Amino acid sequence: MTKLHFPSHPLLLGFDRLERLVEQTARSGTDGYPPFNIEVTGENSFRITLALAGFREDDLSITVERRQLLVRGQQADADKDDRVFLHRGIAARQFQRVFALAEGVEVTRAALQDGLLHIDLTRQEPEESVQTVTITHG
Repeated sequence: MTKLHFPSHPLLLGFDRLERLVEQTARSGTDGYPPFNIEVTGENSFRITLALAGFREDDLSITVERRQLLVRGQQADADKDDRVFLHRGIAARQFQRVFALAEGVEVTRAALQDGLLHIDLTRQEPEESVQTVTITHG
């Protein structure tokens, strides 16, 4: 995979975090599991839906760390019970899916229903402000 380079323009100051974010996003979660949708649910709200058939609430963890939403899943070990399988085609697998969140985006709710994990997000509009910079001598 070739390294992505963010344009270095003299008027783009402080965008080095954006370059790191693009690199992290390109590296994370490329295996396609679990499948997910992202939909707009309002002017400043979104919903991420992950298809997690077979997972229970206790098998999942959702955290926000350094503006990244991390959804992790690890199914309880199914080999501990006394079941005997003639064929085992449903694998108990673990996963980690990472979503980069912009400044002001907050997770408001998460719910597991019918094998779908819904994560609701809201973007807070920044307050408009004007900063006056004082010019000093020297």
